Amino acid sequence: MRRSIDGATAVLHDGAVPRQSAGLLLHRRRDGRIEVFLVHPGGPFWARKDEGAWSIPKGEAAPSDDLLETAFREFAEETGTQLSGVTAVPLRPVVQAGGKTVHAWAVEADLDADAIVSNTFTLEWPRGSGRTREFPEVDRAAWFGLDEARRRINPAQVALLDELEALLG
Repeated sequence: MRRSIDGATAVLHDGAVPRQSAGLLLHRRRDGRIEVFLVHPGGPFWARKDEGAWSIPKGEAAPSDDLLETAFREFAEETGTQLSGVTAVPLRPVVQAGGKTVHAWAVEADLDADAIVSNTFTLEWPRGSGRTREFPEVDRAAWFGLDEARRRINPAQVALLDELEALLG
């Protein structure tokens, strides 16, 4: 079953509320070109994936959560950086292949991608071994020009880059 939410189509799972996440698309200008800040997911599933695997820093939102607050909280959890005094410009939501709706805000800011400190999660690894290991939610971050970012980012999130580029001219 599908329905429209804020102009995006969301897949409903078993009649449940569609899964939502919220995040920030950080951007800056360097040498006259727009660069965006993306993160690479941590853990064994993503270890050997690169193109199409990167994302804006984002995280799951409960139905009662304020989405903008969730975006700032998740950014801080995934990067170790608390942003303040910035303007967040809403972007149109996108729907990823698995049905999750991603709500995003464009924020102009700069930070050292090599200095991120991500929260962690616990996973049984190797699967079926009975052993659990801890992995960073984000294993690295980087700044990319828009063309490179379009190759690296989750394909559904390319629309966020396109909208940002149109907003910034």
